[in-house]
Amino acid sequence: MVYRSVLGVLLLTTPALAEPIVGRATVIDGDTLEVRGTRIRLHGIDAPESGQTCKDAEGKTYRCGQTAALALAGRIGQRLVTCEPRETDQYGRVVAVCRTSAGDLNAWMAGEGHAVAYRRYAEDYANVELTAKALRRGIWAGTFEEPSAWRRAKRAGGEDTRPERVTPPVGPSGCTIKGNISAGGERIYHLPSSPDYARTRINDRAGERLFCSEDEAKAAGWRPARN
Repeated sequence: MVYRSVLGVLLLTTPALAEPIVGRATVIDGDTLEVRGTRIRLHGIDAPESGQTCKDAEGKTYRCGQTAALALAGRIGQRLVTCEPRETDQYGRVVAVCRTSAGDLNAWMAGEGHAVAYRRYAEDYANVELTAKALRRGIWAGTFEEPSAWRRAKRAGGEDTRPERVTPPVGPSGCTIKGNISAGGERIYHLPSSPDYARTRINDRAGERLFCSEDEAKAAGWRPARN
């Protein structure tokens, strides 16, 4: 392992020959996955945070952080994910380029305007971002605050950038299935018709999340609630 510093942030470089991490992925947010129990930060991109909002082309506010996470989940679907480690960040997450049979997920997120190129650490996806910006895709269709600036503002205000609870989305998205992790570590999903649905709270820091369909939940390794 080799330590290096980038703009004051200590990174632990992973050897180039580190074994790829392969498996089903759980989407934590627009640039973070969990694969086989390993938290993975997508290299070279920065997506809006879970609680972040942006404005669309008509000036209407929407939850761009949630939109990014759902887009990433939709892109992965039931495919296996292969992540090639680059380094480990200061939070203990593996920083990696992740792919499915459909291609590079990092590039796709930047290319569709669901994330910006994280130039502070890498220029890998700068050209992809420029294309998304020119075509006004995703967040580029309206106005938004850079995710890193949004995080700084929240920290300065004493607020947490990753909320403990995620409110189930409403409207046409239909992503209202709650994926909860029990005290014993069992991954269980609750449909809106489930008896415990209303009192189930989602903690995205713990890897819990929302699903758009039962097939998506099962593909990610979750089982239905028994009651």
